[in-house]
Amino acid sequence: MTSATGHGATAGPFPLLDVGAEETPSAPGKCGARHGGAAGGLEALARMCLNDDNNNKDDICGCGKGASRVNGCLANGVRNGVDGGVRGVNGGVLDERLHDDGLHPAVGSAVEQESGVLDALEHHPESRVLVLYTGGTIGMVKSDSGGLAPLRNRLAGRLRSSTTFHDNEYSRWRFGEGVDGPLVLPASKEGRRVLYTIREYDPLLDSSCMGVEDWVRIATDIKAHYEQYDGFLVLHGTDTLAYTASALSFMLENLGKTVIVTGSQIPLWELRSDGRDNLLVSLLLAGCYVIPEVSVMFGARLLRGNRTVKVSAHSLRAFDTPNFPPLATIGINIDVDHRLVYRPKTTEPFTVHCKMNNNVGLLRIFPNISTNVVRSFLAPPLKGAVLQTYGAGNVPGNRTDLLEALREAAARGIILVNCTQCMHGQVADLYAMGKVLYDMGVVAGADMTPEAALSKLSYVLSKDEWDLETKKERLRTSLRGELTAPSRILEDWGTLDSVVRALGAEPSQVAELLIPAITCAAAARLGAASLAALIDAGADPAAGTMEGRTPLHVASYEGNLEAVRLLLQHGAGVHVKDRFGRTPLLDAVQMDRHEVITALRSCGAHLGASNTAIGDKICSVAAVGDVKRLKSFRLAGADLGQRDVSGRTPLHVASQLGRTSAALFLVSSGVDVFAKDLSGRTAAELARAAGHSTLANALSHGGLTCS
Repeated sequence: MTSATGHGATAGPFPLLDVGAEETPSAPGKCGARHGGAAGGLEALARMCLNDDNNNKDDICGCGKGASRVNGCLANGVRNGVDGGVRGVNGGVLDERLHDDGLHPAVGSAVEQESGVLDALEHHPESRVLVLYTGGTIGMVKSDSGGLAPLRNRLAGRLRSSTTFHDNEYSRWRFGEGVDGPLVLPASKEGRRVLYTIREYDPLLDSSCMGVEDWVRIATDIKAHYEQYDGFLVLHGTDTLAYTASALSFMLENLGKTVIVTGSQIPLWELRSDGRDNLLVSLLLAGCYVIPEVSVMFGARLLRGNRTVKVSAHSLRAFDTPNFPPLATIGINIDVDHRLVYRPKTTEPFTVHCKMNNNVGLLRIFPNISTNVVRSFLAPPLKGAVLQTYGAGNVPGNRTDLLEALREAAARGIILVNCTQCMHGQVADLYAMGKVLYDMGVVAGADMTPEAALSKLSYVLSKDEWDLETKKERLRTSLRGELTAPSRILEDWGTLDSVVRALGAEPSQVAELLIPAITCAAAARLGAASLAALIDAGADPAAGTMEGRTPLHVASYEGNLEAVRLLLQHGAGVHVKDRFGRTPLLDAVQMDRHEVITALRSCGAHLGASNTAIGDKICSVAAVGDVKRLKSFRLAGADLGQRDVSGRTPLHVASQLGRTSAALFLVSSGVDVFAKDLSGRTAAELARAAGHSTLANALSHGGLTCS
């Protein structure tokens, strides 16, 4: 198969016409541009369209196609085999000059459609995952001495050469020949292409050497790239993996995206390895599902991170969550139990809490433990300790010396958390020996794991804005699903008996199909009180329909502000995409729901699409002079000066078409009035060439109001 360089049709997601180097099968438009794009002629095609000074205000590129933008010409070039490696005016691939994240096609991909989805990718939605490779067995290779050792700068290259982890054919179509773009998973039945980038740490770390400073680094890396990626994956050694997952679950506050920690017992490149499945499934989960918590993927199960403990040094199912079922099980299908997924019930945006208190410890009670040891352990600078006690939280009641040492520590303000030594079950004040601890102010840790309790204690103690009693109360409360709290799950309604009988299905199966649709209908048409009643009855506010539409999508599209606020308060995800790749924020923008946009943004929603896609969409809005839609994009956080694939800004487009109101709105929004397109012309020059002298004069003076 040959690439799209004018020597044959490219094999890729779409059939491409065979394009010769000298001509294309498409007829030229008025401007002389051939709307098929000769090989190596992408920029020439753009220039022919841009340099036409046709005065037809409804014909941007002068090609006789009305209000179709130059991107229409370029899009045809994409489908008909334009060279993906065409060079721009400043050297380098055109895409590299216009974008700095290397995640957009080397040829123009932004094609305006009513759905707002890129035409070329309409049936191939994509997700982006950032992989943070910290070290661990998963990436090790055999050294010359025969032992296993981490080697830098090997993982990405090896994955790129593996057909299991990289679809080179799709990558060539998507990014062009010779472009070192992100890795791309092969197509899967999840219906979404996963593009992933590996960020390798230096040095690669043995997990037994990791601590708070490493957790902070991981958390800050996630924060720095939060808006650019749909999910995050941390490759980690297994020794302290459960500690890292627990710590991250608290440090990543109001998390709205999937964060998975994984590793392996056997290196990825061994003949027999658990690493391949762990990595592959983690990428699919992070890219295709919104599970807004820190989880651990290991042994064909997705586990809640702060419920995870390492249970075996040798088994491939090395981790377990003894007191909580898996969030997802991996068999023939990936089955996610969305009812179990923890969702932050707040309208606050995502943030990272990097300050952890290191003055904490873990004290395991054992027979005849020395009081001197306990007193030394509880001495300053210790601020908090997790006590691992017997059974349901018991300590030896006949050891008055031990109890006095604990009582003295509690009186000094040391926070003590009581957790059981048992793998299953939780502490309770059923016995006198346990109740004596609670009487002295020890916090009951319920069924928290030691890893979770220690991480949570470090997190809570670092909250200087909380007083002592508030900190204790937070420790008793489930902050991230780390301890069991009462919950209600709506499984069936008596009124659905006839439907159940008609379908011959279990009530839970019928409820799983119907309740999301009913909740979506309530979000669209009923008041917030009715929607709240459904949620209180156990309906999942984040459950989606067969098309992936959640109640928040529907409420945002319909402009039901009260429903939007209610859903956000109950943990509805602002980053969830439907099957068409649309988020609630995009729905609100499409319908100009300004109050809804503001509410979603305050909760951390962002557009998330590629810069080219957003620039293309805004240019289309500017072309028709839709100021209200421009305001919607501005409220949604879009850069109104973002260029489309042809190198034009929305101001260029509005100015050449004489859309004065739109042009002046863009100027008032702070866009660069003197920015130049690929032909070197400013918006004022384009307006003057098109006969819009009044607007041109205003723009020439920095956008002063037109008379």
